[in-house]
Amino acid sequence: MNQFQIETAQNISITQNTSNLGERMLAYLIDSFVIGAYTLLMILLLVSLEIDFGDLWALYLVVSLPAFLYYVLLETFTDGKTIGKGLMKLRVVKLDGSKPNFGNYFIRWMLRIIDVVLTSGGGAVLTILIRGNGQRIGDIASGTTVISEKQRVSLRDTLLREIPLDYIPTFAQVTVFEDREMQTIKQLFDKARRNGHHNVILSLDKRIKEVTEISTTMTPVEFVDKVIKDYNYYTQKL
Repeated sequence: MNQFQIETAQNISITQNTSNLGERMLAYLIDSFVIGAYTLLMILLLVSLEIDFGDLWALYLVVSLPAFLYYVLLETFTDGKTIGKGLMKLRVVKLDGSKPNFGNYFIRWMLRIIDVVLTSGGGAVLTILIRGNGQRIGDIASGTTVISEKQRVSLRDTLLREIPLDYIPTFAQVTVFEDREMQTIKQLFDKARRNGHHNVILSLDKRIKEVTEISTTMTPVEFVDKVIKDYNYYTQKL
């Protein structure tokens, strides 16, 4: 699965998983079913009203607008999701991790003509495969991608770290971080320590001190390890 990094409000890098092609296609099929079902129901309703054909055609154009604007409306008002994306736990975001605006959603929607309609989806599939970061043509033009919000973590990736019953924490400031941020810190720290990447630990040490305003004489390895343990202590006590 492809990944990209975003910066949180605390200036901590977080890795996001881009959705895979299978998830995108399933979401598309679900959305297509919703649009098709809505359209069929509207046709049956209008036919049952026994309206003059001239008026019926004009009325059909009006009631079909929600189906026509389905993607841009739902993504705009439901935080980058459609019914299909919601069920598949996918969401449209900008490449910097921020929430897209209406202009971003509108560009994605307009370029569906090339991505999906004119090429029967082949343009979108080909672009996503070649691009490698979950972007179809509409995403490239609007600076967006589609991420997966499914949790894919193993036990080793969790925040949990064994601490003694008589453990005494040192830095209460660590509670400024969110679970997601601390999990990223732990993953980077554990990997850097295993691989001997001391420069990564130095970067973590510097960033944590900047965010928390902690001053200590501990070595970077001792300090980051202590921060992770302290965070576990305080969050487990809540």
